[in-house]
Amino acid sequence: MGTTGHAADPATVGTTHPLDPLTAEEFRQVSAILRRERGLDELWRYASVELKEPGKEALRAAQGDDATRREAVAVCWNRQDGQAYRAMVSLTDGTVMDWAHLPGQQPNMTVDEWHECDEMLRADPSVAQALARRGVTNLDLALVDVWAYGAALVPERYRGLRIGWGDVWYRGSPEGNPYAHHVRGLHPIVDLNRMRLLEIEDSADGDEADDAPTVMGEYLPALIPTGLREVKPLHISQPEGVSFTLDGHLLSWQNWQMRLGFNYREGLVLHTVAFVDAGRVRPVAHRLSFAEMVVPYRDPTADHYRRTAFDIGEWGLGFMTTSLELGCDCLGEIAYLDAVLTDSRGEPRPIKNAVCIHEEDNAILWKHVDHVHGAEVRRARRLVISFHVTVANYEYLVYWRFYQDGNIECEVRATGILVTSHFPDGHQPPTGTLVDERTYAPFHQHFIVARLDLDIDGPANTVYATESEALPVTEDNPHGLALVVRNTPLLTEADGRQDYEWHTQRGWKVVNDNVANSLGTPVGYKLVPTGCFPALLDASSPVLRRAEVIAHTLWVTPYHEDERWPCGEFPNLSDRDSGLARWTEQNRSIEDTDVVLWYVFGIHHITRPEDWPIMPVDTVSFWLKPFGFFDRNPALDVPPTPATCHQ
Repeated sequence: MGTTGHAADPATVGTTHPLDPLTAEEFRQVSAILRRERGLDELWRYASVELKEPGKEALRAAQGDDATRREAVAVCWNRQDGQAYRAMVSLTDGTVMDWAHLPGQQPNMTVDEWHECDEMLRADPSVAQALARRGVTNLDLALVDVWAYGAALVPERYRGLRIGWGDVWYRGSPEGNPYAHHVRGLHPIVDLNRMRLLEIEDSADGDEADDAPTVMGEYLPALIPTGLREVKPLHISQPEGVSFTLDGHLLSWQNWQMRLGFNYREGLVLHTVAFVDAGRVRPVAHRLSFAEMVVPYRDPTADHYRRTAFDIGEWGLGFMTTSLELGCDCLGEIAYLDAVLTDSRGEPRPIKNAVCIHEEDNAILWKHVDHVHGAEVRRARRLVISFHVTVANYEYLVYWRFYQDGNIECEVRATGILVTSHFPDGHQPPTGTLVDERTYAPFHQHFIVARLDLDIDGPANTVYATESEALPVTEDNPHGLALVVRNTPLLTEADGRQDYEWHTQRGWKVVNDNVANSLGTPVGYKLVPTGCFPALLDASSPVLRRAEVIAHTLWVTPYHEDERWPCGEFPNLSDRDSGLARWTEQNRSIEDTDVVLWYVFGIHHITRPEDWPIMPVDTVSFWLKPFGFFDRNPALDVPPTPATCHQ
């Protein structure tokens, strides 16, 4: 990961840190070591290569030469026999430390496979014939979008193969939107290792071409029927430069400091987040990231019943990260971080401007108008760290925001193109919304699992469920006004399975009972939930069997460096969840220990006509708010800007 700057021009000189992402040269080194020691040739593919992050104890103990030791984890498979392996590679020593067979596991899908599958199928005569029956004869206008399977839905005859199923789409013109026209009832089944077509599920009855409705699914200015409105330019400038500094991957701003990481699966990772309070560096979080994203489509029709995406476990947010452009994706005085990942042949693949860092004005931080002294106003400013992900038709825009008062906000914006299908006249399925002529967009859900490894003033923390309770009318409470808060400690992993409760405004405080503020109360941070909703799935659903994490709003576990993926390490073609649901069966203690919170939030997407043909962003977020972490408002020292805001 490298740095580029616009007017922000942050400092970029820094030393190698154990949490710095792998470099392009280190990716090449991993490939060379495995080629030399394990004979990996052109028959092999790399699913992933990432830094082996040192555990917390190792990180704290790292000094001198130990601090610069570098290790990588590579998952690869042999396309000839389909067998997968995990390699632990020492970059420092140039050796393979461990080579583990992964029988029965299918690693994540790769970007290369997606493109190769599309090209192969568009060149296949049987696909061309099926499209011709529907009136599509220009294969350059077609797109095949390959999806991963859940094991329960794989035809018995293909069990054990690395397979995918495809949707077929076509553009109305060379510049048109490929997702505007779904080819209903046509689904290729593909052997991804041999990259060949196994069969075509084809429900065409001879009149498919006549059946397709005329729709307006375009969004490019030259293709839409109306002109563009007038919008005056908006310029943002910081003539004296930005308030943040970037030293290698160490980012500092307004008492905040953290390290920025990046990998194939989670994309952006925030390490060692801390707040400098009166000269003392106080830890808040060891690691913040997204660990899984489960997107089930709630439509049982033949075109959609298989459509459940594990966007992180099956594909990887890092692999899907796109380059950001100044003035389009980020506005203002920007610093960018480039990222480097690897392709399926082990070669480095750079992503320019993968992460954007900038400051934003955020209206009022605090204000009071005194009848004698007049107004005292402080404007708020926030630091924004963002990256954007394109997963086929959908975009996810991820923003971590840090505030001057110690708050942390995580926001996700979803946009892109809806999945749609057309239907025979008078037969609209009830499981979606009409968005165009005889065209509906299925209802679906986006479950995002945030992995929050918090260390509130140290690793020994306890999580409390905090709820508001209205006391009954009594002699002491004659008007029924009394409101109290109940704080219930979560002592075991069974207690840590929590659901949001609207009637009590349930939230969760992560508290260090060993550290008190000046008021004598323990320091803490509160997870303020928003955008959470029930799964609304039957217990027998294959989706729930593969992703039990979405059955609860919150899970709490004791920290274990190998417990990273809530639906298991390899959800591709999985049958059962091997992650959180299995770990928490141990019912370990989570009291006064190093805890990890797994928060499930997202979008319950009841589609709208206004989401078509391109979806305005749908926004969801959650907050981490200091609760007794400080003695008083930590933003009292923010100066007035401009000075006239101070009387």
